Amino acid sequence: MCGHRVRARVVQSRLAAVLMAASTRAVPSSLRSVPIYDESAKRIADVYESTTFERVHAGIIDLLPSPGASVLDVGSGSGRDAAALAARGYRVTAVEPSHGLREEAKRRHGDANIEWLDDALPDLHILGERRFAFILVSAVWMHLVSRDRLAAMRRLSQLLEAGGRLAISIRRGPVDRSRAFATVTTDAVEASALKSGLRLVRKFEAKDALARADIAWSTLALEKDAR
Repeated sequence: MCGHRVRARVVQSRLAAVLMAASTRAVPSSLRSVPIYDESAKRIADVYESTTFERVHAGIIDLLPSPGASVLDVGSGSGRDAAALAARGYRVTAVEPSHGLREEAKRRHGDANIEWLDDALPDLHILGERRFAFILVSAVWMHLVSRDRLAAMRRLSQLLEAGGRLAISIRRGPVDRSRAFATVTTDAVEASALKSGLRLVRKFEAKDALARADIAWSTLALEKDAR
């Protein structure tokens, strides 16, 4: 009888492990930190809003398209960058999977001409066959595990119109496991871009705009063939 109970416990333990693994695989890597952002949305938004789009993205401003173009902000957070882009005359779509941050963004920038959507990489299903002249993916790539990154890059390339540009900023510094961060290298991002029909037009390093001494940023600007 004792042996049967031991075997039953082993089977139950293995089944639980399988179900947990399946559950983890079912949740896209970019969504695993969403509960943390939801719980601390106001505090996180306050931090994001303490600096400006122009300061954070000074190295890509000259790569923006002409006003009136369609622009996509993936992982739009507090809406700081989306609002700045809308103020520059772009038709902005802001995608953010955290309900808490989306609501903070709408509260802070509700008067801006922005389309707020709930979606996430690597699939961005809600955007369908739409096309954009410029896509900003700021402080998002570290939320994707390596197996999702090529699919995410291919989807972003698909969403770009011919000649469109994509800017990806990559966090450099200690890995924050509590927010499901993963290690990212610029070489790997470049390789994914090349496989996705994108060419590198600019790459640079910058200090953290929030003055965090142990964090810096790498930005890659990529372009889709104009043909």
